[in-house]
Amino acid sequence: MSLARWWPFPLLVCLALGFAALDANAGLRAWWDLRASLRAAESERVALEQEVSRLRAEADALESDRFAIERAIRERLRLAHTGETVVRFSAADPSTPRFP
Repeated sequence: MSLARWWPFPLLVCLALGFAALDANAGLRAWWDLRASLRAAESERVALEQEVSRLRAEADALESDRFAIERAIRERLRLAHTGETVVRFSAADPSTPRFP
């Protein structure tokens, strides 16, 4: 058998692998997109776990600490004791300069 007769097969295999790698639906681009989505989902999962632990700590405090309960009620209902002055700070507008 002559090798000249078989040369198109490795070429076809290389072309098929190149096409598969560059295919938008199943190639390297799709794999990279899936990896990026996985990283984004992982970071969102970590953020949600942190929020859950913060909310659990807050719930535990509300169940056991009378001061925490009073503070939560006062903040939510915007109440104050007689003679108290409540000072509320709002977030600064980033478009306005801090110094004139």
